Amino acid sequence: MDADFETHCSELVARERSGHTAVVEDNLLYVWGGYMSVADDEVFLPNDEIWVYDLERGVWKVFHMTGDVPPSMSGTCSCYLNGHMYIFGGCDDNGQTNQIYCVDLKDGKYTWRKIIHEVGSAPSPRDKLSCWVHKGRIIYFGGYGHKQLTDTDHRNRSFIVDEASWVGGVFWGWNNEVHVFDPTRASWSEPQTHGRAPAPRAAHASATAGGRGYVCGGRVMETRTSDVHCLDFESWMWSEILPVSSTPVGRSWHTLTAVSDSSLFLFGGLSVDCKPMSDAWLLDVETKKWREVEHPFRNKPRLWHSACPGQDSDVIVFGGSCDYILLIDTGHCNDALVFQTQPYPLIRICEDYIAKNVRDCELLRAQLHLLPTKVLSAVQTRMTFYRPSKKQKH
Repeated sequence: MDADFETHCSELVARERSGHTAVVEDNLLYVWGGYMSVADDEVFLPNDEIWVYDLERGVWKVFHMTGDVPPSMSGTCSCYLNGHMYIFGGCDDNGQTNQIYCVDLKDGKYTWRKIIHEVGSAPSPRDKLSCWVHKGRIIYFGGYGHKQLTDTDHRNRSFIVDEASWVGGVFWGWNNEVHVFDPTRASWSEPQTHGRAPAPRAAHASATAGGRGYVCGGRVMETRTSDVHCLDFESWMWSEILPVSSTPVGRSWHTLTAVSDSSLFLFGGLSVDCKPMSDAWLLDVETKKWREVEHPFRNKPRLWHSACPGQDSDVIVFGGSCDYILLIDTGHCNDALVFQTQPYPLIRICEDYIAKNVRDCELLRAQLHLLPTKVLSAVQTRMTFYRPSKKQKH
């Protein structure tokens, strides 16, 4: 992994945050929500703004949002589907929620729409969950939330009660439930899964690859794990991937990103001994081997950050905290880290080289106009990314 650049060239930058949500669409990174620390207070970020980062030009923009604006919150779960960003769950000033919202990212209006389901029952309120997208449907897994006493069954191991957190007939805890939302029908369903499901958990990481959903690690009651489980979306069969190599240490608040149909990229998180992590690993789900990878951001531990797939199998990590947020909670970040997981195509290598060096090389400047129109346009866009850094401001 020899990419060593960090996005820093824009005058306008998104605010520091953790517990936010982010998606990538057409080389644009969309960031919404989360929270930051102000003095000794935890402050939710504005719910009526969305930050957009141009991954090619290295420029941030912020847009005002209207419509059925969700409450300001953290720990919500987002995904990109058919030009829209969907969010579900999360924690606001009133606790966990189980509402679902969507916003069109392509019409330039950024109008939120609250979805009222017409079929089925929504999952119980929760945050720190994850989701997969498969054949136009969103599949949600796990999380931490609350249920009424009448909705809990101690014989049912899909919900483990947090004995330290219950008030007046309301119980909080971890779950391993699978719920499916179909946007075309505005319907919720709960498929019957088979096999041995992962233990109930929250603050885990998940990714979709090759028609399967993968779950890695997370908070399982009072511990943090690094186990990997796979859900086949055709048979709804759970299976556990038992690695045949060294494995990452247990963690929560990390990310898992598919970089191919058989390879998953893990980054960061909070370790079993509450240490913010900066290690990166690749898992080959076919050979069941983990491989730790070198990268230029070893001095940038992150937890409760976001990670999105970019072009050429890049992974874009944004925000998060570099501290153990339950104790310090002051190290929220606003930088975007670009991880290269595979060799770049020759055309990208050439475009980046020219864009990075054209200002300091007279020969390149003199011959720039000789490039084919399409290549010239790409190079000029990348020149914006590599322009000299200016003072950042909010």
